[in-house]
Amino acid sequence: MLRRDLLKASPLVLASTVGHVALAQSPAAPNAAEAIYDVRRFGATGDGKTVDSPAINKAIEAVAAAGGGTLVFPAGTYVCFSIHLKSHVDLYLDRGCTILAADSPKPGDTTGYNGGAYDAAEPNDPWTPYQDYGHNHWHNSLLWAENEHDFGIYGTGLIYGKGLSFGSGGTRGDYPTYKAEQAGVGNKAIALKNCHNVILRDFSILKGGHFALLATGVDNMTLDNLLIDTDRDGFDIDCCRNVRVSNCTVNSPWDDGICPKSSYALGYARSTDNVTIANNYVTGIYELGSVYAGTWKRFADDARVSRNGRIKCGTESNGGFRNITITGNVLEGCKGISLETSDGAYLEDIAITGNTMREIIDAPLFLRLNRRNRGPKETMRPGTLRRVVISNLVSHDSASSTASLFSGIPENLIEDVKLSNCFFGHRGLPKDMRIGWGESSKPMPDWHTIKVPEIEDAYPELLRFGPTPCNGFFIRHLKNLEMSHVEVAPQTPDARPAFWLEDVNRADFFAITAPPQPNFSLHNVKDLRILWSRAAKDTTLANASDQVV
Repeated sequence: MLRRDLLKASPLVLASTVGHVALAQSPAAPNAAEAIYDVRRFGATGDGKTVDSPAINKAIEAVAAAGGGTLVFPAGTYVCFSIHLKSHVDLYLDRGCTILAADSPKPGDTTGYNGGAYDAAEPNDPWTPYQDYGHNHWHNSLLWAENEHDFGIYGTGLIYGKGLSFGSGGTRGDYPTYKAEQAGVGNKAIALKNCHNVILRDFSILKGGHFALLATGVDNMTLDNLLIDTDRDGFDIDCCRNVRVSNCTVNSPWDDGICPKSSYALGYARSTDNVTIANNYVTGIYELGSVYAGTWKRFADDARVSRNGRIKCGTESNGGFRNITITGNVLEGCKGISLETSDGAYLEDIAITGNTMREIIDAPLFLRLNRRNRGPKETMRPGTLRRVVISNLVSHDSASSTASLFSGIPENLIEDVKLSNCFFGHRGLPKDMRIGWGESSKPMPDWHTIKVPEIEDAYPELLRFGPTPCNGFFIRHLKNLEMSHVEVAPQTPDARPAFWLEDVNRADFFAITAPPQPNFSLHNVKDLRILWSRAAKDTTLANASDQVV
């Protein structure tokens, strides 16, 4: 029996303290007095061959019925289809433990490994048309919970989504192709819907499928010290409130890294509020599996990989985003930080501070307010993107064909954006610069001829706008802009002005640094002030139309 003083400890401390000896003495049937339970006592083998998910689900049900506790997975490989998480039951993945996603059914088959299959993707009509397939379903996952609370997954073990679908298109190494919509196919590593009081801590996810984590309508959630090395999205935090994402490593070359969203998947517009994304490393530059293995193998320069990554609010944006802090993160070899509202969402009160970026593949910052309006017509409204503060940001060696882009649309402007104490270093614009990959690349057009499209009613993606006629910031349809102590620093000569302002009302630039040349291209700008700057002489203009200073 376990010592009484250990029973008073937290499950995590208890599991690390008692080790396998005490666990092996756990009774076959749960007892309310026990704190932890060994999953092997319920028939799980961890031998890497037996399908253990039936035994694991039986164990979770039994622990829940006993009032809750910690279910420990000792070292071993547990081959699984869908695992059902329950209230008051924590899973502790011991070092050397792997939860291995069994092979899904291949195209034309009805079952996968040893005749098994993942839980069916539950229907989500009539809301299905308003999100991509993966956002509409949760049960077709390796681990999932719906309407559960007060549970977590801890420990230094691994969740390996080898048999999960990553959706359509492209290849991810030697993994079989599974069609996500096919019955019995697993689509996500972890999916949570309408839950609260959730903690995920210390474990790793390798190849997480379409989502390493899809959390929809989850409140009071902590993600801490997770390592995600995956083939699509890292974390999708959708319609959630009171969320902390900290100290995580996310390698997601083919899709977003950390992505708050506010979709219509719950059947109503629910905002994502009070989210802190702090002290994480996000990248898209390493081959799948190499970050988890510790080899950190970079993709070859000519590899046709999107190197996506990034931290992004959106694109699904029906409910809104309020009180979001993005601080102390490192982004490398991926896209930058994006704030996107396209489906009528309010995106307000955002603080982006103390972040560093290196080798950003498009531009460090993208703020977009448009009107894709994917959602029930009766719920559509003009969105907002306002009260955004960006400070103490360093970006080095980013791509240079497209500048950081802040753009509303003519009838709906971004409002109240402040940048301070920022350095933006990019590669510049050599005469022989080409855009794209390999044989499909094309020469950079003469920047004097570039017209940046509006793209008012489409998917908001920075590179869809193409090259910009400026090298620092393209700012359009915006009201109330302040920049102070901001430097734009091309590594090679770039004749484009640092700033392009179009349909901008009230803009203040103070202590701005850029190479000496005409740096402000002004088009329908009202109430402009440039002061104490190396980028331009002191200038005050009530109105400016098609002029450069």
